[in-house]
Amino acid sequence: MEFIVNYLPLFGVLALVFIIFKNNWVVKQEEGDAKMTRIAKNIADGAMSFLKAEYKVLAIFVVAVAILLYFKGTSEAGSSGMVAVSFIVGAICSALAGFIGMKVATKANVRTTQAAKTSLGKALEVAFAGGAVMGLGVVGLGVLGLSGLFMIYQEMWPGADNLSMVLNVLSGFSLGASSIALFARVGGGIYTKAADVGADLVGKVEAGIPEDHPLNPATIADNVGDNVGDVAGMGADLFESYVGSIIGTMVLGAFIFTPNFDGLGAVYLPLVLAAIGIVMSILGTFFVKVKDGGNPQTALNIGEYGSAGLMVIASYFIIHSLIPESVEGLPSGAMGVFWSTITGLVAGLLVGKITEYYTATGKKPVMSIVKQSETGSATNIIAGLGVGMMSTMFPILIIATAIMVSHHFAGMYGIAIAAVGMLANTGIQLAIDAYGPICDNAGGIAEMAELPKEVRKRTDKLDAVGNSTAAVGKGFAIASAALTALALFAAFMKTANVTAIDVSQPKIMAGLLVGGMLPFVFSALSMNAVGRAAMAMIEEVRRQFRDIPQLKAALVIMRKYDSDMSKATPEDRKIFDEADGVADYGKCIDISTKASIKEMVLPGLLAIVVPVAVGFIGGAEMLGGLLAGVTTCGVLMAIFQSNAGGAWDNAKKTIEEQGRKGTDAHKASVVGDTVGDPFKDTSGPSLNILLKLMSVVALVIAPSIALNIDKMEAHNSMTIELHEALTSSKNVEKEIRVEVKDNGDKIATVTTTTTVDGLEKVEVETLEGEDVEKLIKKKE
Repeated sequence: MEFIVNYLPLFGVLALVFIIFKNNWVVKQEEGDAKMTRIAKNIADGAMSFLKAEYKVLAIFVVAVAILLYFKGTSEAGSSGMVAVSFIVGAICSALAGFIGMKVATKANVRTTQAAKTSLGKALEVAFAGGAVMGLGVVGLGVLGLSGLFMIYQEMWPGADNLSMVLNVLSGFSLGASSIALFARVGGGIYTKAADVGADLVGKVEAGIPEDHPLNPATIADNVGDNVGDVAGMGADLFESYVGSIIGTMVLGAFIFTPNFDGLGAVYLPLVLAAIGIVMSILGTFFVKVKDGGNPQTALNIGEYGSAGLMVIASYFIIHSLIPESVEGLPSGAMGVFWSTITGLVAGLLVGKITEYYTATGKKPVMSIVKQSETGSATNIIAGLGVGMMSTMFPILIIATAIMVSHHFAGMYGIAIAAVGMLANTGIQLAIDAYGPICDNAGGIAEMAELPKEVRKRTDKLDAVGNSTAAVGKGFAIASAALTALALFAAFMKTANVTAIDVSQPKIMAGLLVGGMLPFVFSALSMNAVGRAAMAMIEEVRRQFRDIPQLKAALVIMRKYDSDMSKATPEDRKIFDEADGVADYGKCIDISTKASIKEMVLPGLLAIVVPVAVGFIGGAEMLGGLLAGVTTCGVLMAIFQSNAGGAWDNAKKTIEEQGRKGTDAHKASVVGDTVGDPFKDTSGPSLNILLKLMSVVALVIAPSIALNIDKMEAHNSMTIELHEALTSSKNVEKEIRVEVKDNGDKIATVTTTTTVDGLEKVEVETLEGEDVEKLIKKKE
């Protein structure tokens, strides 16, 4: 165990070596013909142009915040200017994780399409390899960055006395990761949904052409959006959860002294679990194989559950090596921590499965939306809202149970370690999540390149599984966000010396209400941004269909043969082929890119500015109320929006699979899906990051707003004693003395002495100016 603790960064390096190996394997696979290669290049170029534009803006933000953090760190006790370095490293790691994922996904998509010409098993292997690069890249950078900085800071500030400062400086890493994650999620969500809404409403509903058809000018932007939102966005989201849960647990672990590892066993535990999780995720990737005619979902499940099973066994030995059977601060010792870890892992899997039930095709919730689509768009939307709202019940009960159980076994540290347990297998979980958009792109390329039907059939089968894994991934992300936010919240309370959040205090109640409001405002900002960007996209697609002669003529031919060009005459086929590549894809990509970069700024700043303002104006306790409110409402809103959007999407797909494209029910389902798109891919997933980012900001500023511990303990002691006396006796005396000095400044001193059964409490209040004049008039 000492070897693992001493060489933690090597596990991060192992993950990065693995992704280099996997990436090289993906690149060596065949790309396909010239048309497929051209389409894939357009998608890759669009994705990279978005990242380049986004990172230019974020670079300015990172530099500005780093300067502020440097001055904050150097000007207060218990911190250091090195917090700015942590912030920059965290931001770079988060951005790099998104870049790696995007790069390999845009290489794997066309190679998956080409592999689908051979067999389903080969296509799955290529798509999953691309996802594995994303998944292991995230965990590798997380462990390498965190453990590396922790070791450097321990060398700079050695000894137990400096541990709190080391962890405060290290929390800047999580702030950097969270900041980039929020902008990536919001910006990516706006991008993908603006393109998707434009492509669907004009292409499918108005023009009547199939999804991903090359005649649609927004189709490349739509495929770029799959990578921007579901690869880079999801990667940044889970990277932030992964890092945040580890740091939150380390901060709480600093209050638990273990006999081994210089008393830091509880601090090292989350890092060691994450490091071993990398090994288990790598092993899990070798279990994912499928033969032609087999079920890809089964193959992915074997990899995920096999990795989880190995992690459970490894966790038992890791925890018992680092935590003794009996230690102050952990009521049940090592076994309590183990059960808390298992609780988190099980809760994550259960929330994912429930999310799948509410969003999967063929299940009762989705079929109820299909049925109500028969009577129009209004009933479709009502049904989807109902499904989304109902879907919050069981996930919340599971998360609440996980919180209670893990707290029972290991206190607040148990809740934090449950989040780490849930995220220990992030490597393979994210590999499965990233597999989905790669398969979606592969299907789009097959459609645009007009490949044989059996190829599209294979990619559709992989894509259907990808939709299911995406739903599970979103549920997993929400559950992990809830526990991670709570872990960071607990770490903030410890650091800021806040012992309880008493909602009977007006300013805490005010903070609670403001916090509850924020997810609604945040969702409104992101959804309105999608609406504005989608309007611009719709106008552009309509313009091209109207003003480009070749496109206009090709659309007439498509309608003539009901999109089945195999029936076209040679003359009509010639007219149709002349429109190939004529659509101005670049203009649509440009609209989505500019809109997403512009619109992501305000929601991102809201998440950072509000907790800072509340913390410094209202104090640590009011900020605690704010965090409680945003976590409660944010988790509910995230589940509701993600599941409602997923259910609407699969209701539409169910109607299409029934061969009812173009019917009134299908048109109603397209409207519902369009409403649900920003729900499930923009505002819903972004709320996960809002919860964690605000808690991380609170943790970073905690030393600056911390309550005075001596005064706090004296006040709490006196309050408890008085409360006990008041509940057991009625012998209460109260004396108020007012001394007014009118030396030009008008100052009054009010001394209140309360005596309960001989126990005396004295409170002194000083009044000045107008307050004194009111007091004198009242006395007269």
